[in-house]
Amino acid sequence: MTQQTVSEELAFSQPFGEQERQVLTPDAVEFLSELVTRFTPQRNKLLAARTVQQAEIDGGKLPGFISETSSIRESEWTIRGVPNDLLDRRVEITGPVERKMVINALNANVKVFMADFEDSLAPSWSKVIDGQINLRDAINGTISWTNEAGKIYQLKPDPAVLVCRVRGLHLPEKHVTWRNEPIPGSLFDFALYFFHNVDALLAKGSGPYFYLPKTQSWQEAAWWSEVFSFTEDHFSLPRGTIKATLLIETLPAVFQMDEILHALRDHIVGLNCGRWDYIFSYIKTLKNHPDRVLPDRQSVTMDKPFLNAYSRLLIKTCHRRGAFAMGGMAAFIPSKESARNEWVLNKVKTDKQMEATNGHDGTWIAHPGLADTVVEVFDKALGDNKNQLHVLREEDAPITAAQLLEPCPGERTEAGMRANIRVAVQYIEAWISGNGCVPIYGLMEDAATAEISRTSIWQWIHHQKTLSNGETVTKALFRKMLAEEMFVIQEELGDKRFSQGRFDEAARLMEQITTSETLIDFLTLPGYRLLA
Repeated sequence: MTQQTVSEELAFSQPFGEQERQVLTPDAVEFLSELVTRFTPQRNKLLAARTVQQAEIDGGKLPGFISETSSIRESEWTIRGVPNDLLDRRVEITGPVERKMVINALNANVKVFMADFEDSLAPSWSKVIDGQINLRDAINGTISWTNEAGKIYQLKPDPAVLVCRVRGLHLPEKHVTWRNEPIPGSLFDFALYFFHNVDALLAKGSGPYFYLPKTQSWQEAAWWSEVFSFTEDHFSLPRGTIKATLLIETLPAVFQMDEILHALRDHIVGLNCGRWDYIFSYIKTLKNHPDRVLPDRQSVTMDKPFLNAYSRLLIKTCHRRGAFAMGGMAAFIPSKESARNEWVLNKVKTDKQMEATNGHDGTWIAHPGLADTVVEVFDKALGDNKNQLHVLREEDAPITAAQLLEPCPGERTEAGMRANIRVAVQYIEAWISGNGCVPIYGLMEDAATAEISRTSIWQWIHHQKTLSNGETVTKALFRKMLAEEMFVIQEELGDKRFSQGRFDEAARLMEQITTSETLIDFLTLPGYRLLA
């Protein structure tokens, strides 16, 4: 492996081809190097603080609101403001930064495209570099893609507004090192997207807009605020040029929403209910608490008390501060079979009506085929308004920590456990093969849904829970089911696809992370070792 050093501080392990030279220009690398040098040590401290907090919760302490920051929660203040092209976000589509996806998403009947370097992208070096080129070309209006049959995909006039989701603080970019350590993936994604696109975005009346994932504390939000402010000063831009929407998708963060908005008040425009990751985080955070074990993934829906409380508290908190409260992901995929499709659209409609009625300003979909249905729901709810910032939910009783932590009723079934195994194995196989966003059984699965599948089983084993048929969930039972479900997967996909895939490696990784004594934080960390 040739080590390429194009900066004094950073070392690149990949050779620079034509694509790399477009993205990793000397000036871009110099800016990246400055961010990495300045902000990595503090990022490492923030990750260490997560471990300390988790150890306390593992020891029996439950997360809750912070007494020291009550003055921030109780005083009156608002965020700096929202740019014009983000005032109406009624439907947002999400997907990886692959070329065809970028074009289709920007052309969909939606207001915003969240272009994803995180949970729906398996971050192989080539995909991360290509993703930067794809977004640059989209912003410049020059993006096109031709399929094998010769069909050309191009941007329509007036595409959706682009928001870039960078990787979470915990994810490294292993192909670039600083002092012999992989640099933060989040800084790599942020620096290159900002550097190459800020001028073109501002020239067309938009701006550098970001989605921030997996935040666990207001201190992490404050770190981002410093990154943004430093960047604005570095490029002589007014304070508040960079705007971010932050996902509340971890259990610790739900207790710190006011503090997060306050720490990022110059740059933040809203919070988003990252519901799937939030369920995963509920399992992971409360993994040692036998009374908080969740049932089958299929029965943990947004109408359950602990999730409904989270949605309502997020809306109330955001709107009080002049920030948007975005709804969560509809993971369903339209079906070619009309009865099934009708069922899908009704399911999505009911879910989105609940969000719109609660007061969300907009919501997420994973497939353009859901756009019309969801737009209709929000058009009806919004009327002549662009958003629901006026819905303050002042009549709500205060939402307590107990409500946010309330155990979720429902069964643990053998069918549910087997479905978890099949979904997780197929997702891991796709991810290590370089595809982070996969349709499985009619749902668009990304890392979060696979995380729920495997952490659920880990927790059931850990607490020796019983299934509804009376069987105790043990490592042996899991291994037996895993072996059986591998045959089911092979039968469903066919021998050719199965033998050409990386299913043996996926099953080994699934077995390792589901039976380990301590819960592995993110499957993407061991998975990343198997990725190019």
